[in-house]
Amino acid sequence: LGTIYIGTDSSASPDPFSPTPVSDAVGRFLIWGALLAIAVAFLFTFLLSRRMLAPVKALTETAKQLGQGDFSQRVQIKDKGEVGELAQAFNSMASDLERAEQMKRNMVADIAHELRTPLSNIRGYLEAVRDGIKRPDTDTIHSLEEEASLLSRLVNDLQELSLAEAGQLTLVRQEEDVATLVRQVVSAVEGRVSAKGLSLTVELPDDLPTVNIDSHRIGQVLRNLLENAIAHTGAGGTITVAARQREDCVEVDVIDTGEGIPPEDLPYIFERFYRVDKSRARATGGSGLGLTIAKRFIEAHGGSIEAYSEPDKGSTFTFTLPVSG
Repeated sequence: LGTIYIGTDSSASPDPFSPTPVSDAVGRFLIWGALLAIAVAFLFTFLLSRRMLAPVKALTETAKQLGQGDFSQRVQIKDKGEVGELAQAFNSMASDLERAEQMKRNMVADIAHELRTPLSNIRGYLEAVRDGIKRPDTDTIHSLEEEASLLSRLVNDLQELSLAEAGQLTLVRQEEDVATLVRQVVSAVEGRVSAKGLSLTVELPDDLPTVNIDSHRIGQVLRNLLENAIAHTGAGGTITVAARQREDCVEVDVIDTGEGIPPEDLPYIFERFYRVDKSRARATGGSGLGLTIAKRFIEAHGGSIEAYSEPDKGSTFTFTLPVSG
């Protein structure tokens, strides 16, 4: 009996038809394919993220510049999706901030001018009296009083406006007849109307309901609107004050046949210190607070005020007051 040993002969040549080389090649192909796919995925993700983050980065940079006071900056994004809408809203906000900043600068300049003029006049009168050029007679004292009144009015207007915008305006409300209030205010300005060669018409029905208002504040609104109409209506023109009931409100119109308001200025006339006439002459330009105060007072009463105008044809200012419940 003998022994049989079974094993592989290491010296034997490999079988060319063995599956091992094929599986190795497939494995290497899969590995390289996976690496290539990962690389493509990373590249695609990088490019996509850059495209997505570029508008956000642009918004961030522009916001930083806005924060440093450069309100002229705008975001240039052509995307029409949500990012594009965000950019449009951001640009709109930047435009509002730029306009507010410009108005603030104009406000400081306007206040300085409005204060400087009467102060200079007062100083001039006092120096003339001191040097013996003018005598402290009735006319001189009257002129000084007028200049002091202008200063007092500007300061009071600024104070009332600040209170109204802060929601701290005190209203002494009681039942009032609008027709009676209109007649009182019209009577107070008739002298100025006649002196300028204007005609003033009042159209009031007999059955107007009462309103719960602060008559002093609403009277000031009417005076501001009438003074505005007088200032911007030439000799021979007409000013009409009319009132009527409109549903649950009393509607009051102040209509003039004056120079009118350009369409580009109309949306801004109720903003503080905004003036259609950019001159600083008191007779035309004014201080730019009257219409702003009127709007705040009317809104404090729960009403609204609007303006309609055509250049060279005149303007209509309409405000409403809720009828007493």
